[in-house]
Amino acid sequence: MVDDLSRSAAAERARTRTFLNAQCSVVYSADIYCMSRIRSRIEASFNAQGLMSTLGAQLVHVEDGEVHISLPYDTRLSQQHGYAHAGAITSVVDSACGYAALTKAPEDHEVVTVEFKVNFVRPAVGERFLAIGKVRTSGRLVAVCTGEVRAETSNQSTVVALMQATMMHVRRDA
Repeated sequence: MVDDLSRSAAAERARTRTFLNAQCSVVYSADIYCMSRIRSRIEASFNAQGLMSTLGAQLVHVEDGEVHISLPYDTRLSQQHGYAHAGAITSVVDSACGYAALTKAPEDHEVVTVEFKVNFVRPAVGERFLAIGKVRTSGRLVAVCTGEVRAETSNQSTVVALMQATMMHVRRDA
């Protein structure tokens, strides 16, 4: 009987998983509300970025520690060989990594890029490009992220660039 009660209590704790999330600064019985607040915060920040708007980039996915940004191919963003320009590709994957890091930052903080390294593994040829930023580790001051950019056509997706980035949490009033 005691074992059944212990198992039942453990199962209930696992189902209702109460935790303190640094993003929300309040204990919640589920993280759905918190992720909704984070998503809204990231959408507002993304929509305020002039560069992402100029490039025609769109925020397409936000989850804890991962953000996806889509960039349609446009000849105005190409280099001399007709490929998407490395500057455009780098900009969207940097933003994807930065916003992924923001999902882990304290609520009263923003993030800024400290450094990054990009490897272009093949020409950026596609109808659209999907930049995916993921947090690999996040601490009190910095987050280390990885990113990739996939060139997409109607029938295939190919990785064209890989990034490793370090993002710093910066207090908003600083």
